[in-house]
Amino acid sequence: MITRRSWFAGLAAGAMLRPGLAAAAEKYPRDLSKDDVDRWMTELSNWGKWGKEDQAGTINLITPAKRKAAAGLVREGVNVSLSLDADLPKEGPTSGPLPGAPGQRGGGAPGGGGANRATWTMTSRPPGPDPRPLAAYVVDTISTSYHGNNTTHLDALSHMYYKGQLYNGFPQSSYTDRGAGKGDVMAFKDGIFTRGVLYDIPKLKGVPYLGDDEPVYAEDLEAWEKKAGFRLESGDAMLLRTGRWLRVKEKGPLNLNQATPGLYASTLKWMRERGVAILGSDVVQDVRPSRVEGVNQPIHQIGLMAMGMPLIDNCDLEALSEAAAKRRRWTFLLTLNPLRIPGATGGPVNPIATF
Repeated sequence: MITRRSWFAGLAAGAMLRPGLAAAAEKYPRDLSKDDVDRWMTELSNWGKWGKEDQAGTINLITPAKRKAAAGLVREGVNVSLSLDADLPKEGPTSGPLPGAPGQRGGGAPGGGGANRATWTMTSRPPGPDPRPLAAYVVDTISTSYHGNNTTHLDALSHMYYKGQLYNGFPQSSYTDRGAGKGDVMAFKDGIFTRGVLYDIPKLKGVPYLGDDEPVYAEDLEAWEKKAGFRLESGDAMLLRTGRWLRVKEKGPLNLNQATPGLYASTLKWMRERGVAILGSDVVQDVRPSRVEGVNQPIHQIGLMAMGMPLIDNCDLEALSEAAAKRRRWTFLLTLNPLRIPGATGGPVNPIATF
């Protein structure tokens, strides 16, 4: 069995090849337990930091000065969407249950979901091919069950609760049949506008995409910063690319409920120290299995509930990766405007990077 002591000893022996690696690994260990996660629920907590009624969490780190600086990153006016298309079937009805096993997007584009997908219904359209003498409207209805692995969406701070509480100590009883009474998406009703930074870990490692359950550690994040020439600052939106969509295109569906590349739990400490305002990825943030026995998704648990850090799940970061590499610039303006639905625990979103 490899213990923490033996692992660090081996790492230290090779530290001459990668200066500072052993020290970073000691600070952000790779063998966390459930007890560590429980302890970090308090040690990494932002409860009360912005007042006892705060429901915005780390979005408070995005100051007016931060927004002005982010606006200054726009040099070309080129927009790149970070969202998947709605998951609709290529043929047949669009309003009923969609086919597809876990890991197969109903519209035929393999993803990593289950039943969480959009439905779209044409409720009023031309009755036939003959032109009408008067102007007429065409009407449709859209609905979505957005949480899960198929839809690009925002997790508000009310998306999780634990031991009778959600972020900032609000009680579990604040949930009613009208939704989340505290920590709902309305905390972000004025939009999110800040500097985005892309961590392109496959490019760091010289591969098209990460392994199906490959963890990303704090040392990887710092190595990418050194390679890409930037440093994450307080109030930034952090975006992690694992190459999920290239992997799906090449090898087929990836069931994120069983295995997915992503962040190992000790990166939470790193993100708390750096001041990440919002975290997004092309997966669901957490590496799975989590490698923390007894804790399914520690990034979600501590990030949402203790740190108050909203999450963006299931981004498509392939076009962003290409745009950033072309410019050799992995920082940009990121804008995000959630739907204003009181009580919602998040919502489908279309994040936009502007260079």
